[in-house]
Amino acid sequence: MPDADRPQELPARLLTDPEMINACRVRDFARVFRLVKIKAGIYPSMIARRCNLTPSRVGEVIAGRRQLQHIDVIERIADGLRIPGQMLGLARRPWETPQALVVTERQAPEEQAEAENQTPASLPGPDVDGILALATRTNLSAATLEAFRASIEDYWRRDDQHGGEALRPAIVGQLRHVVGLLKESRPPSIQNGLYGIAAELARLTGWTYFDARQYNQARAYFTEALQLAKEIDDREFMANVLACMSLQATYQDKPADSLALVTAAQDQARSALGTTPRVLSMLSMREAFAHATLGDETSTHRSIGEAHRHFERIQPTDPDPAWVSYFDEPKLIVDTGIAHGRLGEAAKAEPLIADALRQEDSTNQRGRAFHAFWLARTQLDQGKLDQACHTATQALRAASVVSSERVSGHLREFYDQLAPHRQEPVALVFEARLRELLPPVSGSLRP
Repeated sequence: MPDADRPQELPARLLTDPEMINACRVRDFARVFRLVKIKAGIYPSMIARRCNLTPSRVGEVIAGRRQLQHIDVIERIADGLRIPGQMLGLARRPWETPQALVVTERQAPEEQAEAENQTPASLPGPDVDGILALATRTNLSAATLEAFRASIEDYWRRDDQHGGEALRPAIVGQLRHVVGLLKESRPPSIQNGLYGIAAELARLTGWTYFDARQYNQARAYFTEALQLAKEIDDREFMANVLACMSLQATYQDKPADSLALVTAAQDQARSALGTTPRVLSMLSMREAFAHATLGDETSTHRSIGEAHRHFERIQPTDPDPAWVSYFDEPKLIVDTGIAHGRLGEAAKAEPLIADALRQEDSTNQRGRAFHAFWLARTQLDQGKLDQACHTATQALRAASVVSSERVSGHLREFYDQLAPHRQEPVALVFEARLRELLPPVSGSLRP
């Protein structure tokens, strides 16, 4: 029987609406309340009741005469309207985990009594942190900017090793901190540096959402990164963000959008002063992905050739931006193989991907899993069932230690591609390992 006291859930279409996602991200409750009224039929009087606010206060918020900033009020809104905590920059709310799935450790009676007598520790809320930050304002220096950049490099390294799910709250927190710093007047060199750092943090946040296959949130943060980079006319970085958006469009089955976005990225890169061959090579390879998704063999091969020609021009002294350092020779080779694989040219793709995998950094767990999936797919396309299942099982081992729904989804897609061979022993072994290492989600791993 339904719980009459439990607040009504918001429609999924509203929670995934880009306007709602953006309004929640910036905590624009005037827009949030209007959207809840229009798209969920929850009127201001009901909003007030569910969020423990007065109707007049809700009316003032909707009219733009009042802002809601206190963390306890924001938490009441999240709980009253059933808005997931991460959409509002909060921790996961207790109601987001069904009670049946909540695990509590059993305590001995003595331990339980002792715990009840202890005063629970707590941390200051974000509003207190903001007050303290105002009271202890320090002058930022070039060293401070380098510290921010070092933390971003560390985030990327850990993202490769473990995935971005656990990192995202820290990244978003640092992004908000840096955006807050941008509101103060500073010397141009420091201010421009802060804009660049904020743009990188926004792109990284977008990437973690993309890797989790949460595309609306990813697009919102990529757009934010684009706007921040535009403030300082960093055209190379704008090209980088557009290339990320192009890659996402291929995952959303929007190949025409993918091509338009990567073409815009190349235009930005060519208009920038000092764009390096490594950046141009990476962008040409993204263009190859877009053409391959469209099934345009001639254009795909042309873009692959351009990527290799740009790469041959790379010099050790090139002033490459840090964000493109990942695009080394093994990455060029494996991406070439994947582009051929997307075209259905499995025989060309297999040796390239296999060679790149042998050179892959052992700590890049997501990359190893992703590239092993592509190797398995090209082997299966050639009828090499035993090899394909063996390679896919290797991919499972890497995927099981990294939080990446994108990679997990690919491996479940591989299982679907095994449909004609489900009763073969190697396919059964792969299925068993898949169920063991990547537990099924709703609708996947159909028997």
